[in-house]
Amino acid sequence: MNRTIRRLSVAAVVSALVLTACGRGGDDDKADGDGSVGPGVTEEPCPDAVDETKGCIYLGTISDLTGPFKGVGVPLTAGGAAFWKYVNENGGVGGYEVNVTEFVRDNAYNPETHQQVYSEIKDEVLAMAQSLGTVATESMLMDADAKELLVVPATLGSNWYFEDRVLEIGTSYCAEAMNAVDYGVDELDADSIAAVHFPGDYGDDAMVGARIAAKERDAEFTDIQTGPGADQQAAAVKAVVDSGADLVVLSTGPLEVAAIVGGAVQAGFKGKFVGSIPTWNGALLQSPAAPALQASYMWATSFPLWDTDSPGFEAMRAANGDQTPNDYFALGWTGGYIMKAVLEQAIEDDDLSRAHLLDVATSLTEVDSEGMLPEGSANYAGDVNEQAVRSSNFGVPTPGTSTGIGPSVEDYTGPTAEGYDFKEACFLQK
Repeated sequence: MNRTIRRLSVAAVVSALVLTACGRGGDDDKADGDGSVGPGVTEEPCPDAVDETKGCIYLGTISDLTGPFKGVGVPLTAGGAAFWKYVNENGGVGGYEVNVTEFVRDNAYNPETHQQVYSEIKDEVLAMAQSLGTVATESMLMDADAKELLVVPATLGSNWYFEDRVLEIGTSYCAEAMNAVDYGVDELDADSIAAVHFPGDYGDDAMVGARIAAKERDAEFTDIQTGPGADQQAAAVKAVVDSGADLVVLSTGPLEVAAIVGGAVQAGFKGKFVGSIPTWNGALLQSPAAPALQASYMWATSFPLWDTDSPGFEAMRAANGDQTPNDYFALGWTGGYIMKAVLEQAIEDDDLSRAHLLDVATSLTEVDSEGMLPEGSANYAGDVNEQAVRSSNFGVPTPGTSTGIGPSVEDYTGPTAEGYDFKEACFLQK
C-alpha cells in the first residue's frame, strides 16, 4: 500500500543566494536540481556560528514546554539542540550549519496553540525538526502540505505510516502495545488484559493495539479510559483492581502511572503493568510509588537505553555532560539523524527546496544513526507495512542506573505485531 501523498501546488518565490563552492544557491530562482532553496536557508551564518563562512539552515521546533508532557518535551528539545550543536562543531552539513534554537515554540500540548505558533514560524524555516503531539501535528498538516514542509514528529501514532511528510521513527504506540500483550501472554502467563489510557490519538492507539493482540491471543480484554491528573485516578485504580487482569497496558503520563500502579498495588492488585514510552520518568523512583513500580511495572520502548555502547550514544552522553541523564534527551538527539540524512542528500543534489526535501525523504531506505535508531527505521521508500518498525525493548525500574531504567528484554517482536497488516491508523478503530 502506498503512503498517502497530499501535494498541493504552491507558487513560491525563493530567496536568491550567491553560488559558492559549498553548493549554496544561485543568483535567481532556480529549477529543481539547479540550486533551488526554500525558506529558512540563508547565505548569512547562523547566530553563534562555529564557522562564519558557512550559510545557515533554520529548522523549527514545536514542543510541549509548559503543559502535561513538558517532562518529555523539554529534554527532547534540549537533545535536538545538542545534536545539531555537535553536527555544527564537526563541520555542519555541506556549506551550512543548522540552527534549531531560533524558532522554538511552546504548544503546551494544545492543538490550537500548536497551529497558532506554527503560523508564526512557517515562513522562516525549511523544515520541522520536531513537532510534539499527534493531534497537534495534524492540526498544522494541511498548511504544511501547501508549504511542502517536512516534519519529524515527537509522537509515535500509527497514523504517521500514512503520511509522506511525517518522518516517523520507532515503533508505534499500537505495535508497542501489541508486543506488551504478546509478551504478557507468552512470558507471564497472562490470559486477561486491561488497557488504561488517555482518550485521543496516543492513548487510543495503544488501547486498540492491546485489544487487537488480546483478541488474537484469546485473552479477556478490559478497556479503562482515564483523564490527566495524579489526583484523578481513583476510578481507574478501582477499575484495574475490579478487572482482575493479569497484565495492564498503561498509556498515560508518568504522574498518572505512579498513582495507578501505586494505588492498585496498595489495594492488593497482583497483576503486572507495561507502560507505553511516554509513561516513564526517572523521577518516579523518588516517588512514594517507587516500590510498587519496581515490583510490578515494565517500560516499553523501541529505542536503545541510555547506557548503550555505540558511537552515537557515546557522543550523546558526552554532549549531555554533567546534566542528569534523560531518555527523552536521547530521543531528541536520535531524531536528528533522519533530518541530517535528508539535508545532506539535498545539498549533494544542489536542491534545498521543500519539495526536493520531500522527494529525498521518501526515497530513503535506511539511515546511519550510529546505533541509536531501532533496526529497520527510516525505510520511507517502502510501503506502509515495509516501513513499520515492530520491535520493542522492555526495561524495568532500577535504582542506580543512569535514567532509572535497566534492560530486561531486548528486540522483542510478538506474533501479533509481526503479522499485523496496517491499513489505517489504529486509533481510528476505537
